[in-house]
Parts: sequence; structure tokens; C-alpha cells
Amino acid sequence: MVASPICSGSRPTAGARFFCTAGRGLEPFLMREVRARLAATQVEYISGKVFFTTCSDLNMLKKLKSAERLFLLIKKQFPLNVSSVSKGNIFNEMQRLVNDGPESWLSAISVWKNLLELDAKKDKLSQRDANPLKRKVEENDVTNPKKLKTEQMHELQESRECQLEKQMEEETAEQGDFLMNREKSQEAFQNEVAKAAEAPSQKDLTFRVSCRCSGAIAKTFTAQEVGRVIGIALMKQFGWKADLRNPNLEIFIHLNDIYSVVGIPVFRVPLASRAYIKTAGLRSTIAWAMASLAEIKAGAYVLDPMCGLGTILLEAAKEWPNCHCPQRVSMLLFLTFHLGKSLS
Repeated sequence: MVASPICSGSRPTAGARFFCTAGRGLEPFLMREVRARLAATQVEYISGKVFFTTCSDLNMLKKLKSAERLFLLIKKQFPLNVSSVSKGNIFNEMQRLVNDGPESWLSAISVWKNLLELDAKKDKLSQRDANPLKRKVEENDVTNPKKLKTEQMHELQESRECQLEKQMEEETAEQGDFLMNREKSQEAFQNEVAKAAEAPSQKDLTFRVSCRCSGAIAKTFTAQEVGRVIGIALMKQFGWKADLRNPNLEIFIHLNDIYSVVGIPVFRVPLASRAYIKTAGLRSTIAWAMASLAEIKAGAYVLDPMCGLGTILLEAAKEWPNCHCPQRVSMLLFLTFHLGKSLS
């Protein structure tokens, strides 16, 4: 894992505050990973969650392997007091999660929007830069060198070299333009954050509240009741509209006896869902943690004789592409060969 550079491109300039959920016992792995992969600061954890500050963009955040889900932090505070307090007072305490410090909500929403918008702009720029190069390659590939004489082939090679030099010059100029645009977008991002903090409402947003309650508060209220109270407070405070089926924004709230946490899921799909794992076996986060304990280096052979569905090998091959991860049949042949060699 290589530390990412700080605060450039589509990354929040001052660093945004995030938290990840993690399986029990995986918090130390996740803390090490966010420091190494995201150059995160202010890293702390509580049971099942790791909090950190980073300037990394969405592409880097997607690379976290030991996290279950990633959230943009809105609030983290002490737990609600539910002992010997009436339900009405507890409802008021829940509403204060929204009503106290609305600027933290608007600032988090602005960071969330800009992360998505700047990431989309970055994808469009990369697609635009790739298309002309693709057309040039296709035009060059139309000519069949077998049908040309030796002199024509030399001329073709020289023209291609000239085109490559010209192409490199154009790419250098485009990179300079991209850096200038990136600085401008960074300034625009700061202005938008300030405007969002001053704006009284963002009525075009639709939202849904997802709640998780445990401990004493779960014995008093259901998750649906908490979600209803928070949802009404959000509609009154910001003028947002509730949409349970297809919202623009999801608000996640976790209330227990230790803390009260409010956040925004950054990705709809959990980080633990790997596109390259087609059949579920060992949990992907656990498999990655086990592979990381092996301290795999380039050129090393990663063997898992009782591999089952091969989840550890898949995680190792994806994270350390320079290592060798033989499949089950190849692994048995490998072990048989080396065992026979050692015995002889």
C-alpha cells in the first residue's frame, strides 16, 4: 500500500471527516490501511467503526479493503440519555441532532456533492482525452505493412514517430490545462462550501433515513420511530423531501449506549462487495486481512492448500499483482513437485 498525495485534484482541500464500519477485530487493520493508503490523519476508533480525516478522492477511497462501508461524517457525539426521561424529551434530544449546528449538515452535503461532481468531471476528462488517441491508433492500424515496400515502411515508421512526438507534446499541454482547471475547481469548491453553509435550505434534495439502534435506546424505540423523528426534523429544518424508494441522499444514524453517529453513505454498494468475487465464501475483508498478515512481496508464491473458494488467493492476487497465486490444481502439482524434490 502506497500513501496517496495530499489535497490535490478532486480532493477536499481541508480534508473531509469520514468513518468506516468494520468487522469485530478488524479495526486495527483498517486503521493501518487508512494511514498507509489514504495518508489519513486524526485516526481513531470505537468498536466497529474507524474515524479519520483525509483529502483522498473517490478513486482512492474505493480501494479500502478492510472496511465494510464508508460514510461521510456529519456528527459524532455522546449517547442520548434514555434513563428516567420521558419519551417527549428523548424525541427532543433526537431532533437536536438536526437542529443544533445545521451548518455541519450543509457543509457535509456540500462536500458529498462536490466529491461526486468532481469525480464525474474527472471521468469525462479522461474519456475525452482517450477518444482522440483511440481514433489515431485506429487510423494508423488501417494500413497493412505487409503490402508496403521497404521504403514505404521506413516512411511510415518515420511518420509514426513524428505523430508520437506531436501526440506527446499535445498530452503535455493538455496536462497543463488539466492542472489549471483543477486549481480552478478547487477554488470553486471552497466557494460552494461557504455558500452551502449560508444557504437556509436545499429544497431540491430527496432523502431517506436509515437507523440502527442498540442498547438501552433500542428497548425504548424502534429504528422506524427514530427514523420518523429525524426525517420530520430534516424536512422542517432544510425543506428536503422524503423519498423511501429512490432518494438522492441517504442519512445513516447509529444510536447506542456509547455514542450517537450521523453520516452519509459515500457509495451505494458496500466496499466489502468485490466485483471480482463471483461466489461468496470467506468474508472478503477477513480474507484481505489474513493475506496482509503474510507480508507478501513481489515474486512470492502464495499457497493456500485448503483454499475452498479461493477468496484469500483472490484478495492476494488483486492487492499484490506481482505475486504468484496458483489455483487448486496448480497448487497441488507445485506442492507435490517440491515435496518430492525435498524428500529425494
